[in-house]
Amino acid sequence: MIAQAQLQLMTPQDYLEWEEQQPIKYEYINGEVYAMTGGTIPHNDIALNLASAFKNHLRGKGCKVQIADAKVGISTKGPFHYPDVMVSCDPRDQKARKIIYHPCLIVEVLSPSTEAFDRGKKFKHYRRIETLKEYILIDSEKMSIECYRLNERNKWELTSYSLEEAADTQSELNVEFTSINFQCPISLVYEDVVFPEESIE
Repeated sequence: MIAQAQLQLMTPQDYLEWEEQQPIKYEYINGEVYAMTGGTIPHNDIALNLASAFKNHLRGKGCKVQIADAKVGISTKGPFHYPDVMVSCDPRDQKARKIIYHPCLIVEVLSPSTEAFDRGKKFKHYRRIETLKEYILIDSEKMSIECYRLNERNKWELTSYSLEEAADTQSELNVEFTSINFQCPISLVYEDVVFPEESIE
């Protein structure tokens, strides 16, 4: 999903000006740019389901919900990424037109080509955002969600939600998004998603 573009090292300002002229989106890390390629239909369904739920919950509460075309800046010098979904309730982002700098929640929908990057280097970048309270990783191949939350000791804690857990309790599993005071059934996150074993391709 991410392929390095063969270009010379760019300054952050060069990147921002250059990317506006490009037909596709590019992420920016340490002077290098990486082309963003298209995701799968399940990937898109999950992001849309969550963004819609967040938008309904946060309507009128001074928060902005963004999907994949919105860029997040770790700082004004980068790195710059395109999360699948993010939420900012920070007044400094309310009139942003190009870049969000103060999100409280970021969601990445995992795919085989980007999973290692989303779990590793990208999360390392995101942890530098002072306003970030929650980082969500969602598996697009099975019902499994990992929520990393900043606790009162300023450490990141992992809470996992999976279909296996729901089977153990014999009840609908609710996923909590504590940074925006919201919870929903895991089935809502995966509504209309076709898993590999169900596919006719």
